[in-house]
Amino acid sequence: MNIAKEHILLAVIAAVVAVSVIILAVILKSRRRTGRPSTKKIATLAVMSAMSIVLMVLIRIPFPTAPFLEYDPADIPILISTFLFGPWWGLLMTAVVSIIQGITVSASSGIIGIIMHFAATGGFVLAAGLIYTKGKSLKRAIAALIVGALVQTALMVLMNLVFTPLFMKTDIEIVVAMLIPTIIPFNLIKAGVNAIITFIVYKFVSKSVSALFD
Repeated sequence: MNIAKEHILLAVIAAVVAVSVIILAVILKSRRRTGRPSTKKIATLAVMSAMSIVLMVLIRIPFPTAPFLEYDPADIPILISTFLFGPWWGLLMTAVVSIIQGITVSASSGIIGIIMHFAATGGFVLAAGLIYTKGKSLKRAIAALIVGALVQTALMVLMNLVFTPLFMKTDIEIVVAMLIPTIIPFNLIKAGVNAIITFIVYKFVSKSVSALFD
């Protein structure tokens, strides 16, 4: 895959911006609670935010039957951070990544793309995070990821029905006809792949973070 130099530069700039935003947010919130920020939280959220943006820029795989739909693994670092620190930090990361994506690699989609990305990933993050943080266990992790993937898919179906006719000037009947053969399978595959990878690597990342900062 040929990666434009401009995209690599944008990835670096975006990563720096993401790191700065996350660090500032963590410092402000941590100081209100404890008087000093958590080094572990700052470092982990900053690295995960940067990683999410870099993955978003470097890995974009078109769906065979609809090239305008692209898989990217940017949600994986966000989901891992959600499991580590809770859904609200995951939502913050989602907002940062969605905005940066909307003004860089997906600039053509404008504000609608930002809204759709934030809602889809945010729904996954919120559902999975709330389930998992109520009692961290293997079963809860599996349930959280499954529910999150289904929520993301359902939200994308709804938003495609609303926004695609407006944004792409496509008749609603055409969008409905695309649901079963294209939109639903794509989003199930994307969310499912990200959920599976998150499940596989989460324990390793969690132990690595603990080993570095505890």
